[in-house]
Amino acid sequence: MSRKAGASIIKGQAAPRPAEIPPSTFDAFLRQQQNQDLLRFITCGSVDDGKSTLIGRLLWESKQLFDDQMETLQTESRKYGTQGDDIDFALLVDGLAAEREQGITIDVAYRYFATNRRKFIVADTPGHEQYTRNMVTGASTASLAVLLIDARQGILTQTRRHAYLVSLMGIRHVVLAVNKMDLVRFDPAVFQRIQQSFQQFAQTFGFDDITAIPLSALKGDNITQLSGNTPWYSGPTLMGYLETIKVKPQGSDSMVFPVQWVNRPDSSFRGLSGSVAQGTIKVGDEIRVTSSGQTTTVAEIVTMDGLLTQAVAGDAVTLRLSREVDASRGDILSLGQNPLETTDQFEATVVWMSEEAGLIGRSYDIKLATQWASASVTSIKHRVNVNSLAHEASKHLELNDISVCNFATSKPLVFDSYQNARTLGSFILVDRFSHATVAAGMVRHSLRRAQNVHRQALSIARSDRERLNGHQGRVIWFTGLSGSGKSTIANALEIELHSQGHRTYILDGDNVRQGLNKDLGFTDADRVENIRRIAEVAKLMMDAGLVVMTAFISPFRREREMARELIGPENFLEVYVSTPLEVCEARDVKGLYKKARSGLLPNMTGLNSPYEAPEHPDIELNNANLPSGMAVKKILGVILPHEQPKSDDSSV
Repeated sequence: MSRKAGASIIKGQAAPRPAEIPPSTFDAFLRQQQNQDLLRFITCGSVDDGKSTLIGRLLWESKQLFDDQMETLQTESRKYGTQGDDIDFALLVDGLAAEREQGITIDVAYRYFATNRRKFIVADTPGHEQYTRNMVTGASTASLAVLLIDARQGILTQTRRHAYLVSLMGIRHVVLAVNKMDLVRFDPAVFQRIQQSFQQFAQTFGFDDITAIPLSALKGDNITQLSGNTPWYSGPTLMGYLETIKVKPQGSDSMVFPVQWVNRPDSSFRGLSGSVAQGTIKVGDEIRVTSSGQTTTVAEIVTMDGLLTQAVAGDAVTLRLSREVDASRGDILSLGQNPLETTDQFEATVVWMSEEAGLIGRSYDIKLATQWASASVTSIKHRVNVNSLAHEASKHLELNDISVCNFATSKPLVFDSYQNARTLGSFILVDRFSHATVAAGMVRHSLRRAQNVHRQALSIARSDRERLNGHQGRVIWFTGLSGSGKSTIANALEIELHSQGHRTYILDGDNVRQGLNKDLGFTDADRVENIRRIAEVAKLMMDAGLVVMTAFISPFRREREMARELIGPENFLEVYVSTPLEVCEARDVKGLYKKARSGLLPNMTGLNSPYEAPEHPDIELNNANLPSGMAVKKILGVILPHEQPKSDDSSV
């Protein structure tokens, strides 16, 4: 078969039928490929270990290139000159201009190819530490990993990191591809030393098998045929191993169907659309909506190609139900007799993907399957040292950290451990302001406290307390720099509200730090926890029917938004006291700015620690030129628009 004929399917689409191939032969080839199983695998390892070159060589050896692709490859190889006069197979995969210029892989590149025995989808993942997040993305759908090692360099830190991530992502089959053996003269001692070192390092990773193969991806040694340069090696070729390895699918007795969309093209049809994540579902099966516990049966399984009697994992279908139930996007369906578990607190391993540190108590959006909620890290149990696998103490999450943490979510989520089910055991964290994915996580187990703690129903509700008080409870959240006048205005406001018969309380930053929060310092992580606790306390006081005023710098927008969401936007009034820094520093009523300027106070907000001013505060007050009495009137005009202050002192 010519190289043209070998490229009959590229990226899942049928290529034009070559004229020189008889139709019967070509159709038989297509039928053969359609009946083959599919193996997804990744190439990983440290930067410049030859991953892209290896994939390019696999495409070449499996006859997956058109003639015009070969001509382009030869032209590009001469242009970039990375291999002298030889073909640079990496250019088949490194599609980004920046990748070609730097000679490294940045993004994940997926390639499809097939042989007479199997179909493959390979993800070429970046080796540079900066792009570890992309490697995790590629590994999330793979069943096998080809871990490359430069024979000259041996096992590096990024090699260890990728090996550990491969084990975390549930991949159980690893090819240890010792590449560039031609550059060490195919020395068997080099190969054996690397093989033994890796076996010792990975002995606790739970891999089913580790197959070491000596390679030269550039020259083609041991790719499809055993090389004469390695007579001392008697194992399989790389292609031979990939074609014959038997990968067991992740087994589970549970049927999991995350609802992606309510399909209602007209009034006569309503169905729940999504993909079967695991298990099998049949017409007539009783199914359960996990969040509500409602049950019904499957009347039809609808696809674009017609009706099915059953659907299996991976099938994208629409379920029409015999009885309508309350289910929408984000709900998870299971078989009625095999319900799924929920939790709002769990332990997970996370890979931190953001340059901005992850902090205990900070709120993020979590996506688990099709479920969305708010989540925060409640504790960081340890960080994993990828070189020694030692557990190290850590107070925050840095870029590329692999850590074990406890999480709490705003509502119960359907879950499973990642070891049992990837779909219900994996999640991402999303920054609520930039909407960037900051972490990927794998659920280890639910925390026992999630099952042991239950909300107690109380007879007296907030509305009863508010009726007794004669007014509604609310939270007035003052924010601004130290010395801006937050406490002064809050105190004046409380005097006025008290004179009008309102039940009030001020939570002041300095006062609270002498009791409830005396264990906290002024690092970013401590400031986040400080505000989290205050938001929880303010919510309880509001539930008691009080008008609560909080006077805290609260420097971070994320935490102020967390407080707004926790308390409820309808009950939350953000007051930004926007007194300029120079005015605050001139006042310096506590002497803090003077200490900071002299180097005695390393975390002074506004000087050497950031303050993120509100972008859209409910009220903005500049206390530099606005008397406290006028500030109080402005706030009362919002919270009590039909009442006038009883005090005549404009400087209250």
